[in-house]
Amino acid sequence: MNTVITVYGIPNCDTVKKSRAWFAEQGLDIQFHDFKKQGVPADLLPGWLKAVGWQKLVNRQGTTWRKLDAATQASLQDDASASALVQQQPSVIKRPVVQWQDAQGLHVTVGFVPDQWPAGPNHASKG
Repeated sequence: MNTVITVYGIPNCDTVKKSRAWFAEQGLDIQFHDFKKQGVPADLLPGWLKAVGWQKLVNRQGTTWRKLDAATQASLQDDASASALVQQQPSVIKRPVVQWQDAQGLHVTVGFVPDQWPAGPNHASKG
């Protein structure tokens, strides 16, 4: 099965750059989805929220979060409020969001976590 890996993020984000470089080093082709140009895919948000939870998806340590007013920050309490916020403020999403489908199903990770990503042909097996 040919695994399609999509990296969602912002091109100038250091963590996104590091992640894209890691996939290239593994010899894996990825699709890149630019939140700034293409927005947040609303149809995928429920799956992301189910997979990782809004607490992980929303970066509450980042600059974008700190710039939000207190009322907006306080309104973040569940999947619905997180979904609305990330669609209005894509930069508040912890990056990158990496999604792929394989024989085990759909996988979603948030942040730079190569130990959780599919390995390419250049990856030496652990063990």
